[in-house]
Amino acid sequence: MALTGRAALLAALGSLPVGLWDPSWTGILTVNAPLALVCACDAALAAPVRRLTLTRSGATSVRLGQTADVELTVTNPSARPLHAHLRDAWPPSSRQPGTDGTEPRHQLTIPAGERRRVTTTLRPTRRGDHHSDRVTIRSYGPLRLFARQGSHRVPWAVRVLPPFTSRKHLPSKLARLRELDGRTSVLTRGQGTEFDSLRDYVPGDDTRSIDWRATARQSAVAVRTWRPERDRHILLVLDTGRTSAGRVGDTPRLDASMDAALLLAALASRAGDRVDLLAYDRRVRALVQGRSAGDVLPSLVNALATLEPELLETDARGLTSTALRTAPRGSLIVLLTSLDRAPIEEGLLPVLSRLTRRHKVLVASVADPHLEKMASARGTAEAVYEAAAAAQAQSERNRTAEQLTRHGVTVVDATPENLAPALADAYLSLKAVGRL
Repeated sequence: MALTGRAALLAALGSLPVGLWDPSWTGILTVNAPLALVCACDAALAAPVRRLTLTRSGATSVRLGQTADVELTVTNPSARPLHAHLRDAWPPSSRQPGTDGTEPRHQLTIPAGERRRVTTTLRPTRRGDHHSDRVTIRSYGPLRLFARQGSHRVPWAVRVLPPFTSRKHLPSKLARLRELDGRTSVLTRGQGTEFDSLRDYVPGDDTRSIDWRATARQSAVAVRTWRPERDRHILLVLDTGRTSAGRVGDTPRLDASMDAALLLAALASRAGDRVDLLAYDRRVRALVQGRSAGDVLPSLVNALATLEPELLETDARGLTSTALRTAPRGSLIVLLTSLDRAPIEEGLLPVLSRLTRRHKVLVASVADPHLEKMASARGTAEAVYEAAAAAQAQSERNRTAEQLTRHGVTVVDATPENLAPALADAYLSLKAVGRL
């Protein structure tokens, strides 16, 4: 039960003349007793809240930064009309405060025996599963002096998926892939390692591509054409340890790595390669294997949605052993981790040879663009010290990258907005030179 502001105002207005002319308990009771009786009748005429039936429908998933509509159907089975205010409670991260249309409060008028549907618009600010809380309804009587109030639990969950902002780079990368595959006309023919077909010789062709046996069987000179190999295996390994929790700008390193992994997965699946995913710190956090080309991207997005960094040191030996068990021989292992000196030198380098003996390894890392600004700062003593610190940090990253390169590892180090296209370019370069 709840007393409304209208009832309190009437009680105050009725008590004012009593206080001026007859300040006594008798005068107060004379005014407030009829008001209390009217409030009781008003509460009795209000539609009961507990008997209402509530069901949900609508969106079950949404990309981060987009809106999702969740519908709530309220059925009034009583014989009295329902005049109510409804609050559909969700976690604070499910909506942006101050955004129009996202406040989960609704005003309802439902005749007896009918139902109405209200829509709550969510705009989540974090990835993961967002679960609805209680639905609170305040039912008013005809005079709106008193209200019945109650709550219902109507479970519903909306999974917030990674935004995949690097999708805009996919058309240009697919165009380059088609050039490598020989499906579009280009000035230079992409040389792959997998035999494609025979065609007639034209001036300018490499004489080493002439197929002399096919030439002997026909009157024209035949040359072999090649294409990048298909059906290669790619294992995306996400390091979810403490270094992935560091923020670069407003985005955690893990989120930037996810975006790069999604672009590479979309590109590789279009190229006919098989893509798997492993997320690891001290245990397996996510594993996606054996998906078809059409199902691999939705499976990765769904697996990455609930993934969060863990504030502990990554077990490099365990990560290496798990990757070796997951990937068949001759795979491309893409490790998205940090290029910080200590985790690489003490963790990855001692076990790196186990990976490079059986696989091609590519390490991708998120660089902080603020370091470049600090390195160029001048003018004050504080700015000079910041520039020196930035130069030292960049020098350590470069030395770490050189150590990995000497072990036969391809290194991609780029800022969050450039990491995804840079990683895709590195993949295409490996295919172009026949190393994949």
